[in-house]
Amino acid sequence: MKTIRLTAAQAMVRYIANQLNEEGEPFIAGCWAIFGHGNVAGLGEALYAERERFPTYRGHNEQGMAHAAIAYAKTLRRKRTMAVTSSIGPGATNMVTAAALAHVNRLPVLFIPGDVFANRGPDPVLQQIEDFGDGTVSANDCFRPVSRYFDRIVRPEQLLTALPRAFATMTDPADCGPVTLAFCQDVQAEAYDYPADFFTPRAWHRRRPRPDLREVQAAADAIRTAQKPLIIAGGGVHYAEACDALKAFAENHRIPVGETQAGKSALPWDHPLNLGAIGVTGSAATNAYAADADLVIGVGTRFQDFTTGSWGLFRHPAVRLLSVNVTPYDAMKRAALSVVADAKLALEEIGERLGGHRAAAPPEASKAAWIAEVDEITAAPADSNAPPTDMQVIGAVQRAARENTVVMCAAGTMPGELEKLWKAGRPGSYHMEYGYSCMGYEIAGGLGIKLADPGLDVIVMVGDGSYLMLNAELATAVMMGIAYTVVLTDNRGYGCINRLQMSTGGAEFNNLLDHASHAVPAAIDFVAHARAMGAQAEKAASIAELEAALARARGAKGPSVIVIDTTPYPPKEIGGFWWDVAVPEVSQRQEVVEARAGYEAKVKERPIT
Repeated sequence: MKTIRLTAAQAMVRYIANQLNEEGEPFIAGCWAIFGHGNVAGLGEALYAERERFPTYRGHNEQGMAHAAIAYAKTLRRKRTMAVTSSIGPGATNMVTAAALAHVNRLPVLFIPGDVFANRGPDPVLQQIEDFGDGTVSANDCFRPVSRYFDRIVRPEQLLTALPRAFATMTDPADCGPVTLAFCQDVQAEAYDYPADFFTPRAWHRRRPRPDLREVQAAADAIRTAQKPLIIAGGGVHYAEACDALKAFAENHRIPVGETQAGKSALPWDHPLNLGAIGVTGSAATNAYAADADLVIGVGTRFQDFTTGSWGLFRHPAVRLLSVNVTPYDAMKRAALSVVADAKLALEEIGERLGGHRAAAPPEASKAAWIAEVDEITAAPADSNAPPTDMQVIGAVQRAARENTVVMCAAGTMPGELEKLWKAGRPGSYHMEYGYSCMGYEIAGGLGIKLADPGLDVIVMVGDGSYLMLNAELATAVMMGIAYTVVLTDNRGYGCINRLQMSTGGAEFNNLLDHASHAVPAAIDFVAHARAMGAQAEKAASIAELEAALARARGAKGPSVIVIDTTPYPPKEIGGFWWDVAVPEVSQRQEVVEARAGYEAKVKERPIT
């Protein structure tokens, strides 16, 4: 048997570079790296040697690098992803939040944190976390609950089994998610005689599981007997590339569709059967229809509480759930009638069983009324001197959007308003991280989207709170010459949570900058900050100025930041649904007592527990 003598780090990089997707592209498109004593000597040298065919990207924050990798994978529908490496200690634990984000969203990314010395010679090494009762534990064990596959490489030959398992996980439609290979730093530098054929290029084909015929028949029977079925399109529709199949299924059987945050853009916003977003941040048209639906058909959704209105949305006394999902764990939730299969194949095979069956036509007036409300609330304000609402900012961005525009966001007020109000014209034109709702995803995520598809017009919507939390990859985008637009809405604090605090009877406390115990009033110049990192930046004093700035940003050679002040207080609300946020049973504040009474009434109304 022919062998090649390599260090473990060299072997890992060479193997990774030779793993392809079914289209012949490298499945791992490159490696984000911040080097430290846990990875610079081993992995650093190995990455340098392969830099021509396997690029390494330098970031400024480990979590931000990982967010960019995750957004890259999401944009490309899990067909490709990136690796992320850090030193041991804080570099590694900085990535744990991003791993959790990838896990919740079922997105592949390869984490390679440096680890302690396997030989324990210098034990405890700098930054080592010592478990007083378990000598095998390191800080990287934090990755275990947020990884779909976890391994610690303590011998060079372990790569022969660990790496194929890692790729099998990342390319499996059901098990897909983050993989962590904690790499002991002394092992990275150790040499081993690896079989030469271990590095033979391999294509990983995405599996498309066909549905069980009994499950197909049961699903068809349930749809045929339903009086008012409703489809909920989740992110799995996009990952299965089932948007056309969903459109055909909905049209052939005349079943309306509601969209989750991850599923939004599966159908064009103006399709007659697309009622819009569903749930807590849903449209009035979708939620009204969902309340009376006797069959709720989830396609590629995990039925998160925002989708179901904390399970208070579906009010038909005989409502049933039908869940089409490639993951059995998600398919069986809430005792749903399950079809465990690829979404595209399942819709096609259920459709064949249904033949010419068509449900009763959904009312057209409710959607038309909803769109009229959307147009009204997103229109430019008559009073240009008043701080605009988030809705009016969305309207300005919508009017500036082009065919290739992707709007993206992650946390705060904006995700809810975008789900309700944004008119997504094509699949993939809406990129929202709301599975983990992670503040700080936005700036780095926009970079990842643009790396995945340089031809996209990427517009990042971010609040001042998220921007302050994690903005370092804006400097990375500047240095890489990556052009995208950031619309920064400054409501002077955590406006979303301030509104939630008020809605549950709480006093305004510790959320807005003016309500925090600061010795010096806040006066943050976001334009100057963005310019200091090299970005083009300007302040828009009105919606009209925002629209003009968006037009100017199109010609920028790097990232552009447009700052606009917005109101932190609740504007006119449209759509939406109750969300279960527990209110204290005991309080000295009358507002909390009243909010608790309202909360208890809502809980009692919930039909599904």
